Amino acid sequence: MKKHFLKIISLLPVLSLACGIAHADVPKLPDPAIDTETTHAVPKSQTIVLAGGCFWGVQAVFQHLKGVTSAVAGYAGGAADTAHYEMVSTGTTGHAESVQVTYDPSQITLGKILKVYFSVAHDPTELNYQGPDTGTQYRSEIYFTTPEQEENAKVYIDQLQKAKVFTAPIVTKVEKLPAFYPAEDYHQNYATLHPDNAYIAINDLPKVDNLKKTYPELYKQTP
Repeated sequence: MKKHFLKIISLLPVLSLACGIAHADVPKLPDPAIDTETTHAVPKSQTIVLAGGCFWGVQAVFQHLKGVTSAVAGYAGGAADTAHYEMVSTGTTGHAESVQVTYDPSQITLGKILKVYFSVAHDPTELNYQGPDTGTQYRSEIYFTTPEQEENAKVYIDQLQKAKVFTAPIVTKVEKLPAFYPAEDYHQNYATLHPDNAYIAINDLPKVDNLKKTYPELYKQTP
């Protein structure tokens, strides 16, 4: 993210317009064909880890989603000793910038979370990049923590592919969560704390705005 900052500043007028157009074009997704959290007793809290580019924006989106009780920026996919921002930024650690989303299944279903993830939080057709950020650490990936989450995610991806919702194939990977490592404190709540940051204004605030406009029934004002 940082390596693009100066370039973003220099191109601010152009990028503001371009990104505004891109973010305004939110794809209309069908409801998931299956949206069952579990066939057994539903626990009061479930966790799934979602990767979709810079974790600042993904965290911001899910912090504004009703039923989500916690959204933590962090790293998934690599080892504990490489779960540090400067190392992850090299793109050689196996980690993806991710967000651990904890939610109450009685308030929001996994299907709705996936719908927001695929339509608002990121572009699932971009392979190993997202907007201005490039590298495997910005890949699109779902890390499930239950068999039901795995099934729901895979079925929904197949459903979206067959419906040809996107003009390019979905590249989102689905994998069992090996471990999640919270990011450094200065990355947490970054979009909320730094709304005037150029990167946030261009790339992330439009995502939150699209959540509010596209899914007003799911949007909460205070993160």
